[in-house]
Amino acid sequence: MKAAVLRWAEPKDMKAVLGLIQELADFEKEPEAVVISEDDLLEHAFGGQPKFQCFVAEKQGQVVGMALFYPRYSTWKGPTFHLEDLIVTQKERGTGLGKALYTKFIAYAEAQGVRRIEWVVLDWNTHAVNFYENSGADVLEDWRTVQMDQAAMRRYLAKENENI
Repeated sequence: MKAAVLRWAEPKDMKAVLGLIQELADFEKEPEAVVISEDDLLEHAFGGQPKFQCFVAEKQGQVVGMALFYPRYSTWKGPTFHLEDLIVTQKERGTGLGKALYTKFIAYAEAQGVRRIEWVVLDWNTHAVNFYENSGADVLEDWRTVQMDQAAMRRYLAKENENI
């Protein structure tokens, strides 16, 4: 079987990228959480103000994995990258393709001079936690991820506007 090619994502890849995003949401037991579209991805990656970058793994003309990330800024460290999603299709898991994408992302981050890379991992995904720890990453247990969806933002702002 032909080896995978790791490369920058192109507009033609966004349908496959969306499929990988959905596969990850399914794996993470949140199949209904994905609300973006292929058009959103095209605009957000290749529009006037790109919001993310993405490496893809291609095998025999098919995108079978990706590492999607974006720049952040740390007031303590300076420029950083956040790895939003690292996924390979179920069929390709265990082949080393995920590690190859992970390594490509880290090499790119290091070449760009970022002072930190970060991502989140579900505590029940022990395979991923072990992989990251074995790679030298610190899996922080004393920090909590905080999120607010659009509905919660609107409720908060409505409540605050009442208090003005």
